[in-house]
Order: sequence, then C-alpha cells, then structure tokens
Amino acid sequence: MSGLLTPDDLRGLFLFESLNDDQLRLIADCGRVIPYAAGTLVYEEGQPATCFIVLLDGTITLSRRVRGDDVEFIRSDQRGAYGGATQAYMNDQSERTYNNTMRAFTDVTVYEIPADSFAEWTRTWFPMAMHLLEGLFVGMRSTQTAVGERERLLALGALSAGLTHELNNPAAAAVRATSILRERVAGMRHKLGMIADGRIDGSRLHKLVELQEIAVKRAASAPELTALQTSDAEGALEDWLDDHDIAGSWDIAPTLVAGGIDAEWLETVEACVGEGNLEGAIRWLTYTIDTELLMGEIDDAVSRISGLVSAAKQYSQLDRAPHQTVDVHDLLDATLTMLQAKIPEGVKLVKNYDRSLPLVPAYAAELNQVWTNLIDNALGAMEGSGTLTISTCRDGENVAVDIEDTGHGIPPEVRPHIFEPFFTTKAVGEGTGLGLDISYRIVVKKHHGDIRVESRPGRTNFRVLLPLEDS
Repeated sequence: MSGLLTPDDLRGLFLFESLNDDQLRLIADCGRVIPYAAGTLVYEEGQPATCFIVLLDGTITLSRRVRGDDVEFIRSDQRGAYGGATQAYMNDQSERTYNNTMRAFTDVTVYEIPADSFAEWTRTWFPMAMHLLEGLFVGMRSTQTAVGERERLLALGALSAGLTHELNNPAAAAVRATSILRERVAGMRHKLGMIADGRIDGSRLHKLVELQEIAVKRAASAPELTALQTSDAEGALEDWLDDHDIAGSWDIAPTLVAGGIDAEWLETVEACVGEGNLEGAIRWLTYTIDTELLMGEIDDAVSRISGLVSAAKQYSQLDRAPHQTVDVHDLLDATLTMLQAKIPEGVKLVKNYDRSLPLVPAYAAELNQVWTNLIDNALGAMEGSGTLTISTCRDGENVAVDIEDTGHGIPPEVRPHIFEPFFTTKAVGEGTGLGLDISYRIVVKKHHGDIRVESRPGRTNFRVLLPLEDS
C-alpha cells in the first residue's frame, strides 16, 4: 500500500464513512500510511500524543503499565480500529500524552493523522457532539473514579474481614496454648527439683528420662479416639491412678489419654521409679506430654496462619509476574480461602477438580477477581443455604471452570443484560453492577476466552473457558 490514502479509501473505513468529500480530502492530505513490523512499538504510554492511529491491516495490541508491568487489555485485527491521541479534542481537560501502549502483534499497516489536525477537525465539524463528549468524558471519569474506588474498598474490606476472621482462630489458639505451656514448663521445673533432690538414684533417673522420650513419641503418634473411646480410656486410667493413691486423677487422666498413655504403660513407670516416687514421676511425665501436645497445637496454629498468608499471596499475586502459566485449582483454592468467612454454615461446598488439567497462560490476579465475583454472586443467590459446586474439566482447547449454585436462578428477561456495565438485580446500595462486567472483560477481552451461563430455579451455572494457548 502506498504512503497516502485517497478520499475513496478513507470512505471505506467506518470512522470516516459519513464525512463529505472536502473533509475526506483534508484527512487524505494530512495522514500517512505507515508499516510496522511484528513486535515493534507503534507508540508508547507516557510519550507526547502526536498522532491519531487507525489500523488498516494486521493485528495490534493495546496495553497499560501497572506497577512497572505491561498489562494487555485489547488485541484487535479489525480494520478501522483506532488508538493514540483519541482525546486530543479535549484540549486542557485531558493530558496530551498517550494513555496506553500500542504494539504490532503481527506485521501491521496503520494510518497516522497529526493530533492537532484531528483535534481541530473534531471541534469544527462536530460542535454539538463536542459538548456532549466533554460532558460525557468529565462525568464518566468522575463516576468511574467514585464507583471504582468504592468497589475496590468494598472488595478490600470484605477480603480483609474474611482474612482477619480466619486468622483470628489460629492466632487465639496459639496465644492460649502458649499461656498454658508457660504454666506447664514452670511445673516441670518444680518437679525436676523434687526428682533431682536425690530421692531417685541415678540408674532410675536415667530410666525415667528414657520413659520421658518414649512418652513424647507416643504423644506424637497418639491415635484419634471417638468420644466414647476417650471416655472409656479416661475412666480406666482414673481407676488405676486412684488405686495407686495418685491425687487429682480426674485432671491427669485426660492428658495421659490424649498422649496415648494407658494403664499398662504406667505399670512400666512404677517398676522403674518405685512406689514412693510414682506420683512425682507420673506428674513429671504428664507435664511432658502436656507440653508436647501444646507445642503441637502451636505448630498447627502457626501452620494455619502461614497457610492463610500463602493463600493471600496466591490470591493477590503481588510477588509474581502479571502474566504467567498457572494451575487454575491453586487460584480457586486461594479465592475460597479468602472468602471462607462469607460462606454461610448452611451452604455446602463441593469441589470436583480434574487435577490432570494442564496449566493455562493467564493474568492470575485478575482471574481471582473473576472467581471472587462469581462465587460471591452464587452465595448471594442461595441466601444462606444450598450447595456451591466448583468443577474443572477440559472443553476442547480450553480449560473450563464451572461455578454452580442452587439459588433462585436468573430470570430469562434479565439474562441478556447481566454482563452490561452497571446492570444489577440487587437492591439500591447493595450492588454496583460491575462484577460481571469486569469478569466478562477479564475473561473475554483479556484472555480471549468465554463466559457462558445456564440458569433455571434451583440451578445456575457459570462456565469460564480459558484457552490453553495464547491467541
């Protein structure tokens, strides 16, 4: 294609099809056809916006810089697609720099029009439209800023509340166990002084230390008992302790049973230390087992906290590249962990994962937004009771994620509008109508996938399709 376009060439582009001959001649005289090789920059975000760009041939991508990373939001091969100095006509109400980056995904040919000429023609040829556009631009910018900030704050608040709730239980358990452990260690020091005062000879003391090590191992591998088994075991130990005149058997027996100790093993202790030292030795061993159990509780609590922090990092993806190959199951599990506090007791969670699925190329943090929106909507539809089913499978050349609820369903007359911006069926003040719109743009526009919905009373299923290969 030559370096110039004729008025007839321009009339074939949807942007210019309604202009008259004089207007087309002006554009033809000012514009230039420019080729770009695949992978090269057409223009870069932040640079002075000098040209209005119209795509003539090939595929281009538009991206924005987010915290140092380029995030693609549009990929198009539509003839007539445009970018660049699209807001030049706004004069001082808009910065005269490119607000995104355009790259040639394939070899492309574009038509470049000087920004100053484009701005002058727009203001001169369309004065009424200019007033409407100015009002729309300023109004939408203010609306989107306010609604976007509110949406982000609500999402952050909900996730923070959920994470705080989930962290509180293991943190409280660790604090409680640490407090009791301090008491038990103090008791052990006291008993150690009594044992070490010479009443137990060296060989027996050595044997008692060996029994202490065995008790620690038994506590670590103690079997899980039912409530009835626990009650029977504690009763039997209390009888043995009472028969041997050990005070406070009701207090000692539960700890010994929890540590896997039975009457037969206590007979071994008696044979080791003798009847006169039996109570002190048993209390010493009880403290040992109790401290081991408490340290196990602390370890479980800290592991739970560490797991929650890992889930939060997985959810936010703050320490990872924005675009990567991911296991969708990791993302789903991280999102469920973050939303755990929002899942009512009356809602049953079912996960049907196909773990053999391959990794998919994706913007992980943004997919987590999709799962959050879909799961939150599903929970809202069930109103406190029902079944939330999350499934994964392969669908052709895509990974499919199904989020299904047993709620009231989506009415047929509403279904065509659910992905529209600001459309919501929730009461005033309860929803912004942006959740499904954002989800649609992330899946369809950004990942080149699809979202499909099937709904009837008692069953609503959203299927998210993610391509296995970058397109």
